[in-house]
Amino acid sequence: MEFLKQKDGFLGYDAASKIKCKVVVVPFGLEKTVSYGGGTKNGPEEIIKASHQVELFDEEFKKETFKHIGIKTLKPFKIKKQIKSAMSQIATINERILSKKLFPLVLGGEHSITSGSIRPFVKKFKKLYILHFDAHADLREHYNGERYSHATAIKRCLDFENVKVISFGIRNLSKEEMIFYNKNRKKIKIFWGSHKKKWKISEIRKIFKNKNVYITFDVDCFDSSLMPATGTPEPGGMFWEDVMPIIKNVCSVSNVVGADINELAPIKNFNACNFLTAKLAYKILSYVFEFK
Repeated sequence: MEFLKQKDGFLGYDAASKIKCKVVVVPFGLEKTVSYGGGTKNGPEEIIKASHQVELFDEEFKKETFKHIGIKTLKPFKIKKQIKSAMSQIATINERILSKKLFPLVLGGEHSITSGSIRPFVKKFKKLYILHFDAHADLREHYNGERYSHATAIKRCLDFENVKVISFGIRNLSKEEMIFYNKNRKKIKIFWGSHKKKWKISEIRKIFKNKNVYITFDVDCFDSSLMPATGTPEPGGMFWEDVMPIIKNVCSVSNVVGADINELAPIKNFNACNFLTAKLAYKILSYVFEFK
C-alpha cells in the first residue's frame, strides 16, 4: 500500500509527530450509478483538502485526538471501471488493512461501495451490525437495471446472512422497499427521520451493546439545508446535534470495526459541506478510539 505524505493526507498533521498508525483512510471516489446530481468522484479529494482546516483539538475530549489514533492516507489510485470489479477492489483493500490490524475509513464516492467494503468484516465476524445513516433506505433489488447501485447499497449488504442493519434518518423510500422492510424486520430496523424526537438513546445502546459494528454514512442523511452538496438532497433530515449522540453512544457500548462516508458531491467555491464531512470523519474516528 502506498501512502500520501502526511502533510497531504487526511488532517495534514505534522509528519514529525511520531504516532503509531491505527487508521488507514481510503479515498475511493467511485461514481458509476448516480441518477440525479453528479460529482461524488470528487468527494474524497475535497474531504481530505477540507480536513486540513479542521482543528485538531477536540473540545469534548480536551485533547488532540489524532495523537492517540495515528492516521495514514492511501495515495489515490485507479478505480476499476466495472462496478462488480470495483466492489472486489475495495473489498481487497479493506482486507489488507484488516490483516495489519488497522481500521479502514473509506471516503466515497457513491454509496454502492458499502457492500464491497464490508466483505472482509462479514468473513471475520459471526454477526455484523451496520449503523446506517441515510435519507434513503437503499433497499431496492435493482435500480435502472443495476443490482450494484447507490439505490441498492443496503439491500446488497443484507444479501449476507450474518448482517443486520439499523438505519437512522430514513425519509424517502419506494413501495418495493417498504414491502421488503416489512418482511425483514428481523434483519433491519429503521429509525424514521420523522420520528427523531421520539428516539431513545437507551434503546439504541441496548441494540448495539457488545456488537461488532460497521458505520456507513450517506451525507444526505443530513438535512438539505445543511448538506446541499449531494446527489439527492432531502428535507426533514438530521442535524449535527442529532447525529453525534448516536455515534458516541454506539461507540461506547460496541466494537466499531470500520466505516465509510459517501455521497458528497462538492459544489465549486462552496466549502462548507466539504468541511462538515471532514469534521464528521474526524469525529467518528475520535469516538471510535476513545472507547477502544
